[in-house]
Amino acid sequence: MRVSPQEFRTGLTYDDVLLVPKYSEIRSRKDVSTTTKFSRNISMSIPVVSANMDTVTESSMAIALARLGGIGVIHRFLPVADQVAEVSKVKRSEGIVIEDPITLLPDRTVGEALEVIRKHDIGGIVVLDADRRVAGLVTRRDIHLEEDLSVKISEVMTPLGNLITAQKGVTMEQAKELLRKNKIEKLPILEKDGRLAGLITSKDIVKRRQFPMATKDAKGRLRVAAAIGVKGDYMHRAEKLLEVDVDALVVDIAHGHSANAIDTVKE
Repeated sequence: MRVSPQEFRTGLTYDDVLLVPKYSEIRSRKDVSTTTKFSRNISMSIPVVSANMDTVTESSMAIALARLGGIGVIHRFLPVADQVAEVSKVKRSEGIVIEDPITLLPDRTVGEALEVIRKHDIGGIVVLDADRRVAGLVTRRDIHLEEDLSVKISEVMTPLGNLITAQKGVTMEQAKELLRKNKIEKLPILEKDGRLAGLITSKDIVKRRQFPMATKDAKGRLRVAAAIGVKGDYMHRAEKLLEVDVDALVVDIAHGHSANAIDTVKE
């Protein structure tokens, strides 16, 4: 349908439209709550959800929106592995304790470490020995000026003997004090036998103060949803997304009142 210019008789800008103020008993904006529910078990500080469109929501949008109190829905128009990777980026972006941080073996090269750091947008990697015990820590600043990319990370990392670490069960206040006192950014958390239990970073502590309204799960990780369809690989896609702790699945279909949508939800 085409509309002729003559039919547009009035043009308005933002300055032409005002909301007429009326009487209110709300004495402060602090008394107003915009908290709402995305689902039965997911609360949000603001009622904003980003669309599951390939031009709208991937990990960067989902991270930004969750930090502000909303939630993003990662679109499904990409291979399953890629959608899973986008969800993982959100879940790994911050947390109280990163329970499964990125790790490498000591015999990996500086080139491989740099590739991992760039791929996951992280500042450092915990180095584990063959028995999965912490051997050291290699950070971006340890290797970003290294010219020989074939050098083993064991030669440039900070070894365990020089690392500041904490035992599993350390409180957030204790971890914060260790980070502050020793002027470090990453605190590996160890089991009694030296195996890696997790990682606490100063960046995550700062983010908690910077974004107090963030939509987070019980582990302090940002929440994220992901879309699935109703045909083809939708069940396989759903299973893989749940494996990386996606917080919600959104059935993406043009007509939600169709039998396909209902059957998918039941399944």
